[in-house]
Amino acid sequence: MGLFFSLLANLFQKVNKPLPIESIFKLPSPIPKFPRGDGFATGTIDLGGLEVCQISSFNKIWSALEGGPDNKGATFYEPSSIPDGFFMLGCYSQPNNRPLFGWILAGKTVTNESSIAKPTDFSLIWSSESQKLKQDSGKCYIWLPTPPEGYKAVGYVVTNSPEKPSLEKIRCVQSEFTDAIEVDRWIWGLDKKINTNNLNVYETRPKDRGVNALSVSTGSFVVQNGGVPADVSPVYCLKNTKNNMLAMPNLSQVEALIEAYSPVIYFHPDEEYFPSSVNWFFQNGALLYEKGKETEPSPIQPDGLNLPQGGSNDESYWLDLPTDDSAKERVKKGDLAHSCAYFHIKPMFGGTFTDIPVWVFYPFNGPARAKLEIFNVSLGKIGEHVGDWEHLTLRVSNYNGELRNVYFSEHSGGRLIDALAIEFENGNKPVAYASLHGHAFYSKPGLVLQGSGGIGIRNDASKGQMMMDTGDMPMVVAAEYLGRAVVEPPWLNYSRKWGPKKSYDITNEIHKMRKVLPKVLRGAFDKFVARLPNEILGEEGPTGPKMKNNWSGDEKY
Repeated sequence: MGLFFSLLANLFQKVNKPLPIESIFKLPSPIPKFPRGDGFATGTIDLGGLEVCQISSFNKIWSALEGGPDNKGATFYEPSSIPDGFFMLGCYSQPNNRPLFGWILAGKTVTNESSIAKPTDFSLIWSSESQKLKQDSGKCYIWLPTPPEGYKAVGYVVTNSPEKPSLEKIRCVQSEFTDAIEVDRWIWGLDKKINTNNLNVYETRPKDRGVNALSVSTGSFVVQNGGVPADVSPVYCLKNTKNNMLAMPNLSQVEALIEAYSPVIYFHPDEEYFPSSVNWFFQNGALLYEKGKETEPSPIQPDGLNLPQGGSNDESYWLDLPTDDSAKERVKKGDLAHSCAYFHIKPMFGGTFTDIPVWVFYPFNGPARAKLEIFNVSLGKIGEHVGDWEHLTLRVSNYNGELRNVYFSEHSGGRLIDALAIEFENGNKPVAYASLHGHAFYSKPGLVLQGSGGIGIRNDASKGQMMMDTGDMPMVVAAEYLGRAVVEPPWLNYSRKWGPKKSYDITNEIHKMRKVLPKVLRGAFDKFVARLPNEILGEEGPTGPKMKNNWSGDEKY
């Protein structure tokens, strides 16, 4: 009988296990106290007549207990503890499959008395009344404010009552302070058998993003239902109308951010090719080649002073390893002990966030490996190239200096991951794992397969003994908004390739690999090879950080 009650208690505990969202995520250590400055981490930001603050405390309104990511539902909140003089601009929502770690903007007028205004009415967008779904107590009603002429709504009101909210509940924003949004990650939706309105809720982000874009994220969501086209939105984001960078960190504050949040990189136990500083690469025999003068390469001066500057990648110049075989093999392996991380500081979302790409240079990218079901195959020279640039990007809120996200670059793509899903070490330092030979960054150790059906390129990441704290030898190489405070090194403006373009007999390389496979797998191998991206099927060095699209744009995600 005792065993029966024990099993029953365990079953009851599993059924009533708290959802992740019932906990609140906080960084492992407090947000650092920053040196004094103008507007960074002061709590509010002036967008040119509309002052906004970031609210991270909420009152729960309603929860769905099914649908959405992992079928765990979603929860809707309204901001609480709004400072005096500020008004709610919208409610907040997130999936139930992760801890609460959100924010929403509140706003108030600064100099222009008409920058915000009460709505004239509300439209009911969706109600849970007629929906047969698992939900907590009460019903949900999502209301869209009707803005007065010359204003736009930047968020919704969520209530438990079928009665329209008070017109004092929320404020709309003058049109000149708003901009277009696009949908981002999915928050919630239901199976069509339950969800009669075909409703889906998404996070939003500004449509126009990058260092010169003025659009400002609000932290709100967008509701799509009833067949509304995906590119039509009834709500908007905000806009920094004065293009001021007053909330961006000064150089002392940048140094504090690097000290607090610089990532720690772990390398695979079998890694052979490690990072180095760019100067070490130059000083240890790297050569500059010019088209038409291939037999007369030039040694590269410290800091790259003799590298051609500006222009575009016209293939007139390229870098390569030393010609001496022993020196070549030594340089390939890098110099981890004295490696350097290169930091670019740039505004994002109209200067309300700071993006900090952390660039790491490897003299050499090793060969790729393939997984063919239970077989692992070396791909010979495939995947090798000289000069490998990889990066992580820290995304920091300029309202309070908190790290919100980290972007992990993975070959030609990558993922922006919330801080709550990241491993930390030594306080608030994010941990990244560099894949074996390829050096793609991942937030967790393990195998990531580029392919499908158990066949693809292996990306193996593991916590070996070799590691790099990017804050040990940091170098801020660019912060355009700071003017002359940061001097860019000459090598940063070298626009050509950091490695040569070499051709070799791909057919022969593939044939050698094919021979070692069982006949039953050779057909699958042929299909796998046919799908390999062009950048893998050849040896060609990359361009440098400043030539990448994300240098002045948002990370692709």
